[in-house]
Amino acid sequence: MQLNEHSALQRLVSLGMDDMPVMEYTPISCKLDSEWFKKYSELRREFLSSLTDSMEEIAFMNLPQDEFVNLIMGKSLPDNLSIRFRIPIIWGGKLSTDNMFLCWTFPHSYNLDRFIIEQSDAKTIFLPNPEKKVYLTTHSGGGGDGGNASSDRLSQAAFMMSDRGNE
Repeated sequence: MQLNEHSALQRLVSLGMDDMPVMEYTPISCKLDSEWFKKYSELRREFLSSLTDSMEEIAFMNLPQDEFVNLIMGKSLPDNLSIRFRIPIIWGGKLSTDNMFLCWTFPHSYNLDRFIIEQSDAKTIFLPNPEKKVYLTTHSGGGGDGGNASSDRLSQAAFMMSDRGNE
C-alpha cells in the first residue's frame, strides 16, 4: 500500500502511536554480511550502554528495580522491550547506534512491524523515526504507582552512574 505522509501518520494514530514521527524512505535491497549478527550483538551492548542519557524516559517505563538497573547499566534488555532499527538493515540501514531506538515490544514493536509490512509493496515507504533513543507514547508520561517513582529512579540512576565511573 502506497501511503503519503498524512496517511502514514493517520495509520500510526490508529495503531495507538499518534506522536510517532515518520521519515520518507526509498528501500534499497541489500544483502546481509555473514557477520551481521555478531556485529549486531556487539552494537546492541553498545546501544544499551548509551542509554545513560535517556534515564528520564526509562524511569517512566516503570520497570522493576532490577530490570531498570540492568538496563541503564547496559547489562540486559528486560522482557517486553525491543531494540529496533529506524531503517532496517535489509533495506540499507546502517549497523549503528544512531539507527536504533528502544520501545515496548507489545504493543509498539508489533504495531510498527504491521505498519512497515503494510507498505512492503510501495516504492516509497514511511518509517518510524522517534526523536529520542527511547520511544514512549505521550500517554505513558505519567510515572509510577503513586509517589514520585520516576524521581526516585532518577536519583538512584544518578548514584549508580557516578559509582560506575569509579570502576
